[in-house]
Amino acid sequence: MGIQDIIEGKRQWRAHVARVRALPPDYRIVYAEMQRYLFKVGPVGLADGPLLPGIVDFFEEGVAAGRGVLELTGTDVAAFTDGLIADLPTYADAVQDSLGGKAG
Repeated sequence: MGIQDIIEGKRQWRAHVARVRALPPDYRIVYAEMQRYLFKVGPVGLADGPLLPGIVDFFEEGVAAGRGVLELTGTDVAAFTDGLIADLPTYADAVQDSLGGKAG
């Protein structure tokens, strides 16, 4: 990874954060909780992948349609978030696979 890649990554992250900050307060709160959960669970490639920008896209569409954030996610935000990553490999999966490989 070169310096240009790092600079571009930071530029993209700043643009992403600016989009999140432009959301209404209730959307920002739900996004922050989802992001915190996702960083803890750790889908592989979260920072570079399309998941977080996709959530912001989805939320921006909800704002444009005049819908509340819980109308989009439902009241169980954790279940909604789990549904988003159900088919994605997580770091926990990678560790489990590596332990299974060493034990077998």
